[in-house]
Amino acid sequence: MTEETSQEPPAFPAAAARAVRNPVLRANLRHATHTIRAKRAAAVAELSDWAELRAAGAAIKDHTLRHLDRYLERLETAVTAAGGQVHWAADAAEAGRIVTDLVRATGEREVVKVKSMATQEIELNEVLAEAGITAYETDLAELIVQLGEDRPSHILVPAIHRNRGEIRDIFRERMGRWGRPAPDGLTDSPAELAEAARLHLREKFLRAKVAISGANFMVAETGTLVVVESEGNGRMCLTLPETLISVVGIEKTVPDWRDLEVFLQLLPRSSTAERMNPYTSMWTGTSDRDGPRTFHLVLLDNGRTDALADPVGRQALRCIRCSACLNVCPVYERAGGHAYGSAYPGPIGAVLTPQLRGTGTPVDASLPYASSLCGACYEVCPVAIDIPRILVHLRERVVEGGPASVRGSRVVIKPARGHAAERAAMRAARWALDHPGVLRAGQRLAARTRRLHPDRLPGPGRAWTDSRALPAVPAESFRDWWQRTRGEAGAPGSGRTPDTGRGTA
Repeated sequence: MTEETSQEPPAFPAAAARAVRNPVLRANLRHATHTIRAKRAAAVAELSDWAELRAAGAAIKDHTLRHLDRYLERLETAVTAAGGQVHWAADAAEAGRIVTDLVRATGEREVVKVKSMATQEIELNEVLAEAGITAYETDLAELIVQLGEDRPSHILVPAIHRNRGEIRDIFRERMGRWGRPAPDGLTDSPAELAEAARLHLREKFLRAKVAISGANFMVAETGTLVVVESEGNGRMCLTLPETLISVVGIEKTVPDWRDLEVFLQLLPRSSTAERMNPYTSMWTGTSDRDGPRTFHLVLLDNGRTDALADPVGRQALRCIRCSACLNVCPVYERAGGHAYGSAYPGPIGAVLTPQLRGTGTPVDASLPYASSLCGACYEVCPVAIDIPRILVHLRERVVEGGPASVRGSRVVIKPARGHAAERAAMRAARWALDHPGVLRAGQRLAARTRRLHPDRLPGPGRAWTDSRALPAVPAESFRDWWQRTRGEAGAPGSGRTPDTGRGTA
């Protein structure tokens, strides 16, 4: 990891301000997100029952989350009966220790990895490296990120912030440090880049004795785990090594195969705009005839039960990691994934990360504000997560919580008081609203002096009008208009209703 990636990430506004000044990054993001979302829209439009599928996915997830304890116990029983071993990890540190001990028990010092958001969340690669174990990413985009000593910036396409020329340079400069060097004369042709990655990874697949994966779904009925991917590298990791360790968030559970069928229709169209996923790998425990001889399932909590306790925020746990919300988000398109300081970027990261990690750091407290609340994310979400509602809910929590400080081993949240100018404005507004005569006089004065009003606010209000137009004051207040057009009898506050010639029901 570079020094930049090892430091505590800055708050979203600071990180985003730096990102929007990078024209190459913005061009890469604009091209990629517009392409993906256009294809997705066409794929979804092919299904006349998409709305029904979406509602079914949300209902299945909500039902499972309400009874998660029961389904997790059923899952554990089924996995164990099929020859697997189940481990429970309360947080990232415990998950890292479990996986490290399991790898050490095999005597190996290298592992191959299937693309996994959960392992990124707990920073497993870094934990293994500290223990002297090298983890090789096998997803093409994850390989680009790893060779470039970078961070993923997208859920589906981790290297979306890189263009072909940048990838070619990374392969030329870094591939030799991890094994087979890049071919001489490598160009930025997608076919050549993919072939270079294939040759680089082939020896890793054939040599590795241990693999680490996540899972898109876990079927409680049979203890079956499911990984969907587009390249085939995942299937190589899931079948060739002798030991397979899967780290999966507890919310990835579905009750039975009928429920899985719904998500196998929703996920491909929402993520890669494909009718059917190219590689869907499923395994249940172990078998003497095929696949790994030893299977370990690490069930990860890491803040999920805390999110489950929040009636509003818990719907974020429906997420199936399709990334559709990222591809339509105007904020993500301009700021990029790194600005979110989390394994989960974009709108879903803005609501999921603060629930998993809390809002005690600047970056986590700022994430609920990383949105324009336009609602595009909700419209495309295949499981109908109302992200704008959760964002507003989390903003309330941030305001109520205030800044964090550490006392001993505890994180203490001080009550928030807001900006002094904001508090003064709210007090003045409350007083004016309590005195109708003052409010009326103020409205008339504002209307008569409206030509003298500035386009931008001075002082503390300047930041607000840097990105917004100051609303124009109308020539006449509503109160005066009503009195002029309806007469004294219809004036607001008179207690009398103007005669409209109609009866009342």
